[in-house]
Amino acid sequence: MMSGLEAALAEASSPSWKERVRAGRDLASFADAPEAVEALVGLLLDVEDTAVTRQTAESLARVGTVAAVRLIALAVVEADDNQADWLRTGVHDALAGPDGVPDVAAACRKLARGQEEAVRRGAAEISVWTGDTRC
Repeated sequence: MMSGLEAALAEASSPSWKERVRAGRDLASFADAPEAVEALVGLLLDVEDTAVTRQTAESLARVGTVAAVRLIALAVVEADDNQADWLRTGVHDALAGPDGVPDVAAACRKLARGQEEAVRRGAAEISVWTGDTRC
């Protein structure tokens, strides 16, 4: 029997956008698992359906850990303008929810001091989205 991680990884490459959305939601809780990183960044930059981008970004922002926000930051620097808009929308969806996620700004502040230049740039962008000017 497949683990939740294995099943979600399999769905991440599905031709069905609905399955990819589900994979993004399910994989978000594995943001710190090395084997999930590539799949999650791929879902954040899904070229076929913006719903996948938006829902994966929202799920990762809801997790709100440094590992989860780092993946959004990596995607932000790779994204075209349209993808970046949907990444921002997903982050806003998470922050605007009834149980808003203040951890995103704190994670951005940590990432802004990190070693990876791409992550620092992406974290600075996300900080602007969250209204946190301290980064």
